[in-house]
Amino acid sequence: MTRAAVYGTGSWGTAFAMVLADAGCEVTVWGRRPELVDVLNTTRGNPDYLPGVELPPSVRATTDPAEAARGAEFTVLAVPSQTLRGNLERWAPLLHPGTVLVSLMKGVELGTAERMSEVIAEVTGAGPARVAVLSGPNLAKEIAARQPAASVVACRDEAVARRLQAACHTPYFRPYTNTDVVGCELGGAVKNVIALAVGIADGMGLGDNAKASLITRGLAETTRLGLEMGADAHTFAGLAGMGDLVATCSSPLSRNHTFGTNLGRGMTLEETIKVTRQTAEGVKSCQSVLDLARRHGVDMPITETVVGIVHQGTPPLVALKELMSRSAKAEGV
Repeated sequence: MTRAAVYGTGSWGTAFAMVLADAGCEVTVWGRRPELVDVLNTTRGNPDYLPGVELPPSVRATTDPAEAARGAEFTVLAVPSQTLRGNLERWAPLLHPGTVLVSLMKGVELGTAERMSEVIAEVTGAGPARVAVLSGPNLAKEIAARQPAASVVACRDEAVARRLQAACHTPYFRPYTNTDVVGCELGGAVKNVIALAVGIADGMGLGDNAKASLITRGLAETTRLGLEMGADAHTFAGLAGMGDLVATCSSPLSRNHTFGTNLGRGMTLEETIKVTRQTAEGVKSCQSVLDLARRHGVDMPITETVVGIVHQGTPPLVALKELMSRSAKAEGV
């Protein structure tokens, strides 16, 4: 039986542990809170993040990172992106030699502007064939309810991507393979920023025309950045691009969309953070995505607008006027 370790007991880490178990894997989940780990083991549930969901018997939890790592063919990383480096520095010496490191995280590191796969490779020394990412329209609560979903597993080594595909393929979860790690990661990270923008528009009471425009032009600026960084344009038309963007921008289950809606209704950043129980990756990653774009000389006006609202205190109405008053240009630009 394939063994897998999942580091992180949030909603997506827990849901993906269930997927792996349903696909036939033996799964050990690492959590930092002993009380939650005890609940996972005794009740087969995670009431903090996925109330009412029962985990398969082949999922168990531990607070010991070494125990989780033991014998794992796949090591799945599902912690907030800005905490990855610090956590991984502690875990790296414990990881099973040759394990494939799988990122579920959709963010860009502040300061370095590195994608999660780059952080993983840098900290662990793992080569491209040992680093994979999973990205797509994967709202955790729907997957935990075993509702149909599809995703992309990407690795530079196609054979490794196929192994991971087999390890998480279930009757309700359909993974496709890809070798475009850069494109899959950028699609997942930038869509959180665009979802903030769409949420802000919702909170302001703007209509579907505005939201559709933000989604479409958001995809355009994501693609511009991706092409500059060597990604495949086709990736952004697929599950890790348009698919993830649509789900995150349109669903009330999306943390980033909900966070943006509260900002658009007039709540301050501090007030919105207080009422948000889970990490909205776009709140911090919007700044690192903008830094990444500037390093590559790519214009990303929606991302810049979100940074202005979230981190510089620009009122949403002022930001909207500034965005709409930009000089007119051809659509492909």
